[in-house]
Amino acid sequence: MKFELKTENKNYAETFSHALRTIFSIALIIIFCDALLKLRIISRNYQIEYNCRLLSVEKTPSNFKKLSRLSKLKSKQRIWEFCKEVVK
Repeated sequence: MKFELKTENKNYAETFSHALRTIFSIALIIIFCDALLKLRIISRNYQIEYNCRLLSVEKTPSNFKKLSRLSKLKSKQRIWEFCKEVVK
């Protein structure tokens, strides 16, 4: 007859390891999401600046539409004023 005693040390180590992995995974997800949001903001600002410079050269309706969508401004006059501030 064989008699075994299970110690709880291994169980605690596994639980601690699992908790650390979970925390590490959540931290990585948060860091990647933050970086993604910052890259999106940088990209949007670059697009606005580029389209404002493009609008100062060629005043086409498609440029106004792009800037209207990016800046959420509806009138051409407001887009012009906005672009004057951006291009400065």
